[in-house]
Amino acid sequence: MTSRLRLLPLLALLSLTTCVRNPATGKRMLSLVSQQDEIALGKQSAEEVRGSIGLIQEPKVQEYVARVGLPMAKASERPELPWTIQAVDDPVVNAFALPGGPVFVTRGLLTAMNSEAELASVLGHEIAHITARHSVEQMSQAQLAQAGLLLGSVLSEDVARFGGLAAAGLQLLFLKYGRDDERQADELGFKYMLKGGYDVRQAANVFATLDRVGKAAGGQSLPTWLSTHPDPGDRVKTAKERAAKANVDFNQLKDGREEYLAMLQGMAYGDDPRQGFFRGNVFMHPGLRFQLTFPQGWKTANQPQQVAGISPQEDAIVGLVPIGNIAPQEAMRRFLAQEGIQPVSAAPTGFPQGTAFFQAQTEQGVIAGVTAFVSQGGTTLQLLGYTGAQQLPAYEDAFRATFSSFGELTDASALAVQPARIELAKVTSPMTLQQFNEQHPSTIPVEELSIINGVQPGDTLPAGRTVKRVTGGVRSTH
Repeated sequence: MTSRLRLLPLLALLSLTTCVRNPATGKRMLSLVSQQDEIALGKQSAEEVRGSIGLIQEPKVQEYVARVGLPMAKASERPELPWTIQAVDDPVVNAFALPGGPVFVTRGLLTAMNSEAELASVLGHEIAHITARHSVEQMSQAQLAQAGLLLGSVLSEDVARFGGLAAAGLQLLFLKYGRDDERQADELGFKYMLKGGYDVRQAANVFATLDRVGKAAGGQSLPTWLSTHPDPGDRVKTAKERAAKANVDFNQLKDGREEYLAMLQGMAYGDDPRQGFFRGNVFMHPGLRFQLTFPQGWKTANQPQQVAGISPQEDAIVGLVPIGNIAPQEAMRRFLAQEGIQPVSAAPTGFPQGTAFFQAQTEQGVIAGVTAFVSQGGTTLQLLGYTGAQQLPAYEDAFRATFSSFGELTDASALAVQPARIELAKVTSPMTLQQFNEQHPSTIPVEELSIINGVQPGDTLPAGRTVKRVTGGVRSTH
């Protein structure tokens, strides 16, 4: 009997025992992840989100999004889940759900919406991904494609409970739902929104705004909802048709525009320069009062847990990572003591004192690099540069120049920068958004202002309308 034939009875058994009824749709679905494991995986990943992206530190915002989302979640087909609805401090326009209950909406999306009903549409959609167990089905299909891992996970108590899924971590944020899942989430989200008493006509506004955000970004920051799924124009049309068919008195449904906009008053808009910004190839961090110069021509990115530059050939990286409250000498000792890290005895010349060369074995081969730990602003930072072992001599000068550029930020204008903020103003008489912008100037282009207000630049704004404007801030330049 071949090994393939031996697997057939086990696979047949799995087909009988792992197809379950979907709690939201009532249809049969593949599930190799129990609800207990689904919840545990979601909690673990949510902690990583909070640690890597960070929550908005404004209680009024967290209380507001929870007040909108939790009643819909608790009234869904899975009220027993440990639901959490939170806002993360990320300027990207996005929202996402993790298995078992955690739902996150970004600051960028909040500032792009214009009513509580629009927010409810977003949250209802994300809640639907969880109630319909879309991520669980995707992960189950991935496991089924690897029969060996699948059988080991099911048949052996000694194998990790998640069959390797726990290692996914933040990769869950990049799960791409199929068209059918997205349409299903739209339908279920509509139902949750309507059950929550919200004006379901606002769902079409959400898709229209996200479409405009994606086009304005040139496709580079396309919102998750629009990245690989049904055409946004079609979704606007479908949302309008779905609302038109609803047998409901729209006068009894909640819009919540004024309450929502009041919640946005004073909220940071776009990137927060206090957490670092670029002037050309110089990175400045007012919060920790340091600056760092990256090699000319390298692609740079500032993220919550690191700032890094990538070589034009994309074969070398140099940057800086915050380590926390630990002495630099101890941080270096721990780094070099890691499994797979090998210190190199050669003493770096021209680098800051305490710098060390190292090598490390990775799945892609041996890498070689240089690192140093420095104290700044009450925390320890790791300077790190690495490339393939053979390429280190070619990049050593670039690493040396970047490391040596690290120093105190003394530029008064840079130290004083503050994030742009959402401010509200009332239209005193009918006028276009362009005319409003002339009376109440914003620090963003009028085209961008029109997107976050859900109007066109030439639209007439009625008297008494509350309008968002953006003041202050600084634009990074590369």
